[in-house]
Amino acid sequence: MTTYKQSQLYVICTIWFFWGFVAASNGIFIPFCKSYFHLTQFQSQLIEFAFYGAYFIGSILLWAFSQWIGYDILNKIGYKNGMIYGLLISIIGALCIIPAVYTGQFGFILGAFFIVALGFSLQQTATQPYIIAMGPPQSGTHRINLAASLNSLGTTLGPLVVSVILFGSVSADVSTASIASINTLYLMLSVLFAGAVALLWFSDLPVVKNEEKFERGFGALSHSQLLWSMLAIFVYVGVEVTIQSNMGELLKDKAFGGYDTAHISSFISLYWGSLMIGRMTGALSAFNLSKVAKTVGTFVVPFIGFAIILLVNVIKGNDVSDFYSYTFFVLLLAFGLWYGQDKPFKTLLIFSLMGVFAMLTGLLTEGKIALYSFITGGLCCSIMWPCIFPAGLAGLGKYTNQGATFMIMMILGGAVIPPLQGLISDSFNIHISYIIPLIGFAYLAYFAIVVKRILISKGLDFDNMQAGGH
Repeated sequence: MTTYKQSQLYVICTIWFFWGFVAASNGIFIPFCKSYFHLTQFQSQLIEFAFYGAYFIGSILLWAFSQWIGYDILNKIGYKNGMIYGLLISIIGALCIIPAVYTGQFGFILGAFFIVALGFSLQQTATQPYIIAMGPPQSGTHRINLAASLNSLGTTLGPLVVSVILFGSVSADVSTASIASINTLYLMLSVLFAGAVALLWFSDLPVVKNEEKFERGFGALSHSQLLWSMLAIFVYVGVEVTIQSNMGELLKDKAFGGYDTAHISSFISLYWGSLMIGRMTGALSAFNLSKVAKTVGTFVVPFIGFAIILLVNVIKGNDVSDFYSYTFFVLLLAFGLWYGQDKPFKTLLIFSLMGVFAMLTGLLTEGKIALYSFITGGLCCSIMWPCIFPAGLAGLGKYTNQGATFMIMMILGGAVIPPLQGLISDSFNIHISYIIPLIGFAYLAYFAIVVKRILISKGLDFDNMQAGGH
C-alpha cells in the first residue's frame, strides 16, 4: 500500500475526464458518420470497433513486449510515465484525424480513432492498479469510483460540446454540418491532452512498483477470479457502450420520438450523465464521512448530479421538460446504493438485476417508458467497473500488472458488442436489438454470485471488509 496525498489522487482523476469526453463523443459522431458516409448501422458501429479494439491490441502489445524483454515494462518505466506516454500517443492519433477527414475516406478516420484509443489503452493499464495501490485494496472500489465520476463528467459534457462543434448548435440539422469541423474538435482535444501531459510531468506523484519477481507466461490466468473478471469486463464495457452507441438509431425511430441527429445529443448526455450520477454517489465512500452524513449524501448527491445534467442541457438550449420524470429512476439508484451498503458484490448484483428489469421493460414497451428504461442502463452500469476490476486483481501478487493488462484487453467488449447489436438491428429492427444488453446484465448478476464465492474460498471476503475512508 502506498501513502499519498489527496491532491495526488485528484491529478490522476483528471486523466479519466478525457477518456469520458472522447468516448461519449462517439455517440454523436456515429450517427453523423452514418449519414455523411451513407453507412449501414453495422458499418457505423465500426467506429466503436476501431476505438475499443485498440484497447485489446494495445494490451496485447504491452504484454508481448514485456514477455520478449523479460520484465514488466510498465513496472520498469513507472505508472506516471505510462500515463504520459499514453497521452502522447493519443495526441498523435487526434492530429491524424485532420488529414484523415480531408481524404473523405471512412477507413482513414477509423485508423486515426484506433491510434487515439491505443494511447488510452496504455493510460488505462497504468492508472487502474495505480489507484488501487494508493490505499487498502478493499477500498480501491471507492477510489476508482471517485476517478470514474470525473470520467462521467466528461461523458456528460462530451455529446453536447461535440454537437455544437459538428453541427453549429444542438438544434441544427445534420445537413448543416461539415466534415471539416471535426478538425476543430480534435485540435482542441490535442491541446487538452498536451495540458494533461504537462500536469502529470510537473506533479509529485508517489512511485508505485511491484517489487516481486517478474515471470514470463500466463501465470495470472491460473487465478479463476481473474478469468471470470475478464469476461465480466468484456460484457460490462460492451453493454455500457452498445446502449448509447445504438441509441442514435433508436431515437430516429418514430416509436421513440423520431428525433433528428442534432437533437440526439441531449439524450446521449442524459445517458452518460446517468453514469456520472452513480459514480459521484459511489465516490462518497472514498471520504471519511460519518454514517449519517454518508446516508444523507447517498440521497442528495444523485440529485446534485441530475441537476448538473439539466443545467448543462439548459445552457446548451435543450428542452429538458421531458427529463423531469427521470427523477424516479435517480431515486431508484439512491435506494440501490443505500441498500448495497458499500459491499461490492452485493451492489453489483443489485444493479445487474435492475439492468435486467430495465432492459425487459424497454423491450416490452415503446415511447418514453421504453426510452427511459434503456437510458436507465447508464445508472445500472455506473458502479460496475469499480466492483469488477479490484475483484479481478485480488490476491494476484506478482501477477497484478499482468492481470491488469489482461483485463484492459477485455475492453474489447466495447468493440465487439455494439457491432453485434448493429447487425441484429439491420437484420430485424433497432428495438429488438436491445436484447443484447439484457443478456449482458444477466451475466453480470451471475458473475457477482460466482466470484464472491471464489474469493471467500481464498479468504478474501470483500463484502465484509471495512473499507473506511481512503
